[in-house]
Amino acid sequence: MTETAISPTSFNIQKSHFKRIGLMGRAGKKSITATLNELINLLSGWGLEITIDTSTASIDGIHIDFDRDDSSIKIVPRGRMGEHCDLVMVVGGDGSILQAGSVLAGTGVPVLGVNRGRLGFLADINPERLETELSEVFAGEYHTDERFLLKMQVLGRDDDGNTQVFHESYALNDVVLHAGKSVHTIDFKLQIDDIDVYRQHADGLIVATPTGSTAYSLSAGGPIIHPNLDAICLAPMHPHTLSSRPIVVAGTSKITINIHKDNRTQPMVSSDGEASVPLDNNQTLLITKHDKSLILLHPLDVDFYQACRTKLNWSLYTEEFSLKDE
Repeated sequence: MTETAISPTSFNIQKSHFKRIGLMGRAGKKSITATLNELINLLSGWGLEITIDTSTASIDGIHIDFDRDDSSIKIVPRGRMGEHCDLVMVVGGDGSILQAGSVLAGTGVPVLGVNRGRLGFLADINPERLETELSEVFAGEYHTDERFLLKMQVLGRDDDGNTQVFHESYALNDVVLHAGKSVHTIDFKLQIDDIDVYRQHADGLIVATPTGSTAYSLSAGGPIIHPNLDAICLAPMHPHTLSSRPIVVAGTSKITINIHKDNRTQPMVSSDGEASVPLDNNQTLLITKHDKSLILLHPLDVDFYQACRTKLNWSLYTEEFSLKDE
């Protein structure tokens, strides 16, 4: 049986909430470039305004025809995408959406992922059914959810003894304390809301949001946290104490990490896998909930448990959920 997409005339594209569509993607994969070009043609054919960030527009192979009389495509810096769009579509995997989240958090502009990555936990649209699934979204068949971010600060003292922020960044998935290139464990102290938790010898510590609980934290033995929960997971990486387990704390918690003076390596810290920065013995790592959040848009037939079943291979057979009367 052949699937038939909802045509723009059948759902009246002019009544859609989304008129100004942003496109973002990452260089390096021909499939991403092909899907971006397909989106440009599809959205242009629907008469929608398209905004592409400068990084995406510079990808080799992107077809942008500014000479067309009906061209409604414009190029803007990535940091200003939220000012020009009602909806941003990100082509790639979860890493691409993490990058988009860093610039779109707090703008109120929803993000819709087109999966061209390996796992794509945050990217719902199947590129093989692009027109069908986007037609349904533009017809109003979607739901949204709000994801909070973490704010990470490296604090220290200036020459006058005043507290100074040496580095600040944000994470949709996780903040990771790690040992860099060293083979030694890190000796650090953890406090939550100024209360001592433990002194730990470990390869590091993953501080994850519910969104990040299905990423790096999961591989470290952390729990899967439903994205509606206001919670943060702290998962130690290869702790030297076998009884040390991941813990889940309130999303409002203030998490403080200090490196012990006897530590023998140079600890590093990273947000969402971006470039790491050093954390010295006389500095403090402070992690709190960011005051801005990111809105993710999903097709109606996608929910968190369905994503777990398909992405984590919990079950491939929906009939297993059916109880037959005997």
